[in-house]
Amino acid sequence: MLALSLQATVLSYARLREAATALASEIASAKGCSRVSVGFVVNGFVSLVALSHGGSEGLGGKAFAPLAAAMDESVAQGASVQWPADGAPAIRLAHSRLATGATGAVATVPIVYLGDTVGAVTCEWPSRPPGFAPLVAELENLLSLAGPVLYLMHQREVPLGRRVAEALRRAGRKLRSTDGARARIGLALVVLAAVLLLAMPVDYRVGGRARIEGEQQRSLVAPADGFLKAAHVRPGDHVKAGQLLVEMADQDLSLQRRKWSSDLGQQENAYASAVARADRAAMVIALARADEARAHLALVDAELARARIVAPFDGIVVDGDLSQSLGAPLERGKPLMVMAPLERYRVVVQVDERDIARVKTGQQGALALSALPWDALAIRVTRITPVAHAVEGRNVFDVEADVDAAAARIRPGLEGVAKIAVARVPLAWAWSHRLVDWVRLSVWGWLP
Repeated sequence: MLALSLQATVLSYARLREAATALASEIASAKGCSRVSVGFVVNGFVSLVALSHGGSEGLGGKAFAPLAAAMDESVAQGASVQWPADGAPAIRLAHSRLATGATGAVATVPIVYLGDTVGAVTCEWPSRPPGFAPLVAELENLLSLAGPVLYLMHQREVPLGRRVAEALRRAGRKLRSTDGARARIGLALVVLAAVLLLAMPVDYRVGGRARIEGEQQRSLVAPADGFLKAAHVRPGDHVKAGQLLVEMADQDLSLQRRKWSSDLGQQENAYASAVARADRAAMVIALARADEARAHLALVDAELARARIVAPFDGIVVDGDLSQSLGAPLERGKPLMVMAPLERYRVVVQVDERDIARVKTGQQGALALSALPWDALAIRVTRITPVAHAVEGRNVFDVEADVDAAAARIRPGLEGVAKIAVARVPLAWAWSHRLVDWVRLSVWGWLP
């Protein structure tokens, strides 16, 4: 029942010092001790935490050095130590010095947590109590329940850095122990594997968003002011050279052609009549006017031909859907459609300014399109645009590359992600160089 009472006493407090003081006071009252002390191991030595029936402040002075030495003596041996000497052989020098007078008695019981000795409780009596050895055994049983709870409260209040250092220290002790041979071998293998992995050379690749464009693109524009009559193709259609693409309304041009044709006929008749009359002046005038009519007629015929826009080469229409704009007015020079040749594509890769210095013409890479995410296409750098532009808050350079893929699998306008292999570097450098570069630039910016 005393064990449960001690545990309940400890759990009724939220902070370590109050709980340890209450525990020490309970043990002192129950076992007739003149003083009970509680301490925990900090940086390899026991640090006092609480005394029975007393304050918990100022416990690190010289006056408490013998008490801390007795606790260190028990912790170092990992077993209970008592004076006068009873039980198994043990080093009891600090306990003999701590005992008051010839009749005093001292017993220190270690606090054990998960097999590690993490602290100690020292009990002092003015004279040796009867049944001293069984009393020490009973204290061991009591502290086996309440001690770990106190240690957890101690750990909760210890700073994080000290907790990490203590955990590493315990791990080091386990590795150095005779039972840690397998752990030492495993750790050595892990370290060796990590070193080899970080030192292993890998292909370092840079890149970014990429899009496919035609190797060259031709814009088809309105040849004159007019109205849209018909659109025979839409974006994505394959066309042949000379195929009719767009027709403009030609009523006005047809009327002009009839007018100039009629005028040409009149001047030819006037010329024939002047020849019959041998009127040399009328002949010259009629001939000049006939030439003027022929020139106007040729101009109208040329405009009629241009009103029928045809494909300049075999290719694909990549932009310009006019099917919903029939009858709309057109202005001279207004773009109507954009064409790209078949089987001649290029890839434009947006490379971040931090990586552009490593990109060179001729380097190889791979392109994964959103439409073909599991089928990487081989690319080769052909040109680096020397001017940067902003995209989504960062500066990028456009890098042009040839793509090795069948024309039937790709289309202009497809987008994806491209990676360009620029060097063989250790894996550790590939993972850390961005952070290192950022730190260097930040430090340089902070310096006066």
